[in-house]
Amino acid sequence: MASGNNETINLDTLSAQQLSQVKKQLDEELEHLTSSFAQLHAAQSKFRECLRCIQDKDKSPALRENNSILVPLTNSLYVRGTLSSASHVVVDIGTGFYVEKKIKSAADFYENKVGEVGTSIKDLEAIVQAKTNNVRVVEEVLRQKMVTGT
Repeated sequence: MASGNNETINLDTLSAQQLSQVKKQLDEELEHLTSSFAQLHAAQSKFRECLRCIQDKDKSPALRENNSILVPLTNSLYVRGTLSSASHVVVDIGTGFYVEKKIKSAADFYENKVGEVGTSIKDLEAIVQAKTNNVRVVEEVLRQKMVTGT
């Protein structure tokens, strides 16, 4: 499906070498899809964590206006800052763009993102399952060809 084609191929008509190539291609596609699946799970976890932080904001005494906080610039670099508004947050909307939003709007944004990514994960899971089944079928036909020597 990498090229977008949904061609049906009769595996019995392919030689062992051609079947090996098909299996190799399917394995590569499966590896890429599995990697994408893991990345989507990681993104969903990050969105959930952002949502949790926004929802738990009122429970944290450190998140009050004019309190000193550490602001993350990267995963490992933080700078000291002062919280100027406890009713607004800065939201990463993707590709390096940040938008200031009210707490409710930010929570809605992250809830929508969690839902969208969840839908993508379910769709990708079905594709991975189909590719896995295709690999099994190709392996079985290849095994049969090797046993019969054709």
